[in-house]
Amino acid sequence: MTARHASTGLFLCLEGGEGAGKSTQARLLRDWLEAAGREVVLTREPGDTPVGAEIRRIVLSPDTGSLADRTEVLLYAADKAEHVETLVLPALARGAVVVTDRYVDSTLAYQGAGRTLPVDEVERVARWATGDLRPHLTVVLDLEPAAGLGRFAERDRIEGESLEFHQRVREAFLAMAAADPEHYLVLDARAGVEEIAAAVRARVEPLLPPVAPA
Repeated sequence: MTARHASTGLFLCLEGGEGAGKSTQARLLRDWLEAAGREVVLTREPGDTPVGAEIRRIVLSPDTGSLADRTEVLLYAADKAEHVETLVLPALARGAVVVTDRYVDSTLAYQGAGRTLPVDEVERVARWATGDLRPHLTVVLDLEPAAGLGRFAERDRIEGESLEFHQRVREAFLAMAAADPEHYLVLDARAGVEEIAAAVRARVEPLLPPVAPA
C-alpha cells in the first residue's frame, strides 16, 4: 500500500503519551485556525463516531478487563476505519483542516511497542484500515511517562499499564518522529502551554492552503 497525503484540506495530528497536553493543544490550534477563517474539524481517536464511541468504551473501560493483544489491535483498527471513512476524508474533501487527537501512530506505539507485538504486522492492519492516509504533520508532545501519569487521579484501562509499557510507547513515538522529520514536530511537553502553541502554529502556518474567496 502506498502512503498518501490528502490533496485537499490539511490533516494535522497530535500524538504523545498520557498527560502530555494533546487535547489542550488541539483545542488551541482549532481556535487559532478558526480565528483565521478556516473550517476546522477537531476530532479524536478512539471514539469520535457512533461506532467509535462503543469501541472506546470497550478498549478504555477498566471494567473490560484483559483483552487479547490482537483483539485490541483490531478494535482500534475498526475505530480508525470508521473515523477516516465517515469523518476525516469528507472533511478533507471539503478543504477543511482536520485536527485529530491521536491517529495511527498511537496504535503503533501502544498496541505495537507497548504490547510488544510485531510493529510491522500492527502497521499493516492500521494502514489498511485507514487506506494509508497520513497526516501532513504530526506533532509529538514528549513527556516522561511518570510525569504524565501523575496528572491523573484515576486511570483508564490503558493509562493503568506499567511504567515500562508507557516508556516503550514514548520511545516508539520518538523513533517514528526521528525517521520522518519532514512530517513530524517533537516538542517538550514540559514547556508552557502558550510556548508550545506558538511552536505548533509556526510549523503549521506554512502548510496551510490558500483560503478560498467567499
